[in-house]
Amino acid sequence: MSAATTRSRTPDRLCAEAVDLARAAAEEAAAPGVVGEHAGLVSEGDRVVTHFFACKELGYRGWRWAVTVARASRAKIVTLDEAVLLPGPDALLAPEWVPWSERLRPGDLGPGDLLPTDQDDLRLEPGYTGEEEPPPNSVVSEEMRELAEAEDADVTAGAPAVQPTPKRGSIAAIAEELGLRRARVLSRYGLYTAADRWEEAFGPKTAMAQAAPATCLTCGFLTPIGGSLGQAFGVCANEFAPADGRVVSLSYGCGGHSEAAVMPKPPQPAPPVIDEMKVDAFPLRPARDSGSVPEAGDEETAELGHS
Repeated sequence: MSAATTRSRTPDRLCAEAVDLARAAAEEAAAPGVVGEHAGLVSEGDRVVTHFFACKELGYRGWRWAVTVARASRAKIVTLDEAVLLPGPDALLAPEWVPWSERLRPGDLGPGDLLPTDQDDLRLEPGYTGEEEPPPNSVVSEEMRELAEAEDADVTAGAPAVQPTPKRGSIAAIAEELGLRRARVLSRYGLYTAADRWEEAFGPKTAMAQAAPATCLTCGFLTPIGGSLGQAFGVCANEFAPADGRVVSLSYGCGGHSEAAVMPKPPQPAPPVIDEMKVDAFPLRPARDSGSVPEAGDEETAELGHS
C-alpha cells in the first residue's frame, strides 16, 4: 500500500480555521450580499480543505459557494486555491439536456423550418443502391451511352447549347425514367412505426371506436389507400367525423358511420288514379226532378200563380 493511501482524511487545522479567507474569496467572486452563512467544510486531501457558504441569490436555491484553500508542507500560511458556485444536495437544477431530435414533437415543424434526417435513419432505406454496374456489352454501357447521346443530338431540334443533358448509362438515370428516383424509401421499420402511431390515434382501442356502432371497414366514407398499408388503413372522407382527412384503422369507428343511423325517406303521396275507360254521362238538359221545387200539376200551379 502506498503512502498516499495511508494519509489521514481529517481536515487540516489551519485550513479549517481559514473561514474568513474563504469568505472573502467568495464575496469577491460573487455579487454583494449573496454569500450567506458558513455551511460546513470537507477535506479534499492533505492540507486541502473546501469551505461551503450558502448562496442567497434568487434562482439558485440550494446552491453553495465552494472555496478551496490549501497550504504547503510545513508552511504556516494558508493560500487560496479556487472559488466556485456548486449545487448542493437539494439544489434547484435545470432539467437534463435532451437533443433536439428527441425533443421534437408532432406539430413543431412550422413554415420555413427544415427537419434533417440522419444518414442512418432506421425509418428509411436506400431506394436504389447503384452498386451493380452494367456489363461492357450492355445497352447502358459507357460506349452505348456516348452513342445514344450522339444520336439524340442529331435528331433533336435546336442548337447544341439548348440540348437537354442526356442522362443515360447509370442506375440512377434508369430509376428516374421509371419514376423511382428517390434516394431513400420507407423501410419496414418505418412502416411499422407509422402503423403503430396511426392505430394509437385512430384505432380500435380509442374511446370513440369503443362506442361506435360499426367499424370503418363497412363505412361508405372510407377511402382506400394503396400499398401494403391499404390492408389495414384508409382515409376518412366524412367532413363531420373527428378523423376527417386522417389515416384511420379499418377497425376504427365513430358515430358518423354511413350506415349508423340512416334517415328514412319522407313519405310520398300516392299518385292519383285516373280511370280513363269509364264514361261519365253529361245530359244536355237537367232532369225534371233535379230541382229544389217539387213538380206540381196544372191545378196547383194555377192556384199558386206559377207560370
